[in-house]
Amino acid sequence: MQKLTAEMLIRLVEKSQLVDPQKLKRFEKKLRNHHDGKLPSDVKLVGRLLVKNNMVTAWHLEKLYLGKYKGFFLGKYKLLGHIGTGGMSSVYLAEHTKLNHKRAIKVLPKKRVSDSSYLARFELEAKAIASLNHPNIVTAYDIDNIDDVHYMVMEYVDGLDLQALVKRDGALDPSLAADLVAQAARGLQHAHDNGVVHRDVKPANLLLDEKDRVRLLDMGLALMDEEEEASLTMANNENVLGTADYLAPEQAIDSHSVDHRADIYALGCAMYYLLTGQPPFNKGTLAQRIAMHQTEMPQPIRSLRPSVPGELEGICVKMIQKQPEYRYQRVADVAEALEKFVAKVPKGQKVVIGLGDDPGLPVSSSSSSISLDDPFTAGTGTGDTLSNKNDDTMTSSRKRLVEEGLSPSDSGKLVSVKRPEVDFDEASYLNLQAESGYQQPASSRPASALDSSSSVGIGSESRKGGSGSGSGKRPDISLIIALMVAFFMVAITIGFILARAVG
Repeated sequence: MQKLTAEMLIRLVEKSQLVDPQKLKRFEKKLRNHHDGKLPSDVKLVGRLLVKNNMVTAWHLEKLYLGKYKGFFLGKYKLLGHIGTGGMSSVYLAEHTKLNHKRAIKVLPKKRVSDSSYLARFELEAKAIASLNHPNIVTAYDIDNIDDVHYMVMEYVDGLDLQALVKRDGALDPSLAADLVAQAARGLQHAHDNGVVHRDVKPANLLLDEKDRVRLLDMGLALMDEEEEASLTMANNENVLGTADYLAPEQAIDSHSVDHRADIYALGCAMYYLLTGQPPFNKGTLAQRIAMHQTEMPQPIRSLRPSVPGELEGICVKMIQKQPEYRYQRVADVAEALEKFVAKVPKGQKVVIGLGDDPGLPVSSSSSSISLDDPFTAGTGTGDTLSNKNDDTMTSSRKRLVEEGLSPSDSGKLVSVKRPEVDFDEASYLNLQAESGYQQPASSRPASALDSSSSVGIGSESRKGGSGSGSGKRPDISLIIALMVAFFMVAITIGFILARAVG
């Protein structure tokens, strides 16, 4: 095992094609001029200079340290960082190689491509978003594939989702919460007018941009009017789709038969969260919480937070009625009620949201943007980077961007970057499937084309486990939970029918 050297790192950057060859040569020449014709012995110093000089991102550097120099490009786009991973796809921040536009790219893992219903739903999401054009909805630009890598190109919004906002600041000012939900309602009304039901409205899918404008995102569970698309949820008997804490009662019974009023219920639950700092039912198992959405009203908002006006609590209560016919019948009616409430608030009392320092993204610059006269101009940090595997949105919480120049969320965790060791038996490709957390480490699965030993690489993404022989297959916890929920819902339905029959 060899230690990674500065020379090897420069060669990896060269092979990756992330940097213009002439620019990289100038960078290397300046570096050698200030070190007696040699590259510095501190490979992390060289890495920090590459990032500071806007040649690579911290995410690139993390992968380069592991010997991954292939796979940073998808068609016309250069991947800049991993934003997050959801239940069906993974989202990356990318840049158009010619126009330099920043975009969010949603990638469908290869294991999902083999399942026709997932691929169809992925394409349905693109179609659903493409059919919409509204300032409160994130825009989709394109859907494409390179071999078996299917991806969707979407608008990138640098902001903070409402779940992260509440986690950061606590329950929101009532007038602010009302304004944000009203904006979301306007976006949803546009979707409903175009025959699209979102079916996964929740605070994490409501993104607040730099102009304090709410943007609705993640249409992965969208239901469209056409019968062939509506049947997608029935393809694998997937009767329950959504997020348990914001799931309308009727959606828990049969997701593919719901209408737009399920979105109204979910939005009401989201407003409850913004006003109280917790979802309507925050205790119990998954099945218990779904059952409570069926049969119980949550604890009154004003009992948790007396300062919330009764008028606002009343609007929320009407949104989360168990029977759809007792809710607002149009989400536009919700928007109007909330806007009237906000209009009564004196201007001097309205709250302005602070998203914190705006780190933005590094602006392209020449190789002279950092002086190499002093090797310490790269900073004296530890070289720590951030890893994020748990997000389910394309939101960026901004805080991590101060470090990475990318889009963070509060689920990221610090990972110390140590000087890696050379292992020429590892693949040199950046495997998007493994990066997104959908694939087992190479040590416990058969080798694929991307993992071929003929590819030269340095380092390893995972060293845990041995050859994998003799290891038992773990039960699928999500399947067990899904079965438990299904049995529980059947029991409730049967009990309801029997109760009515007896009555």
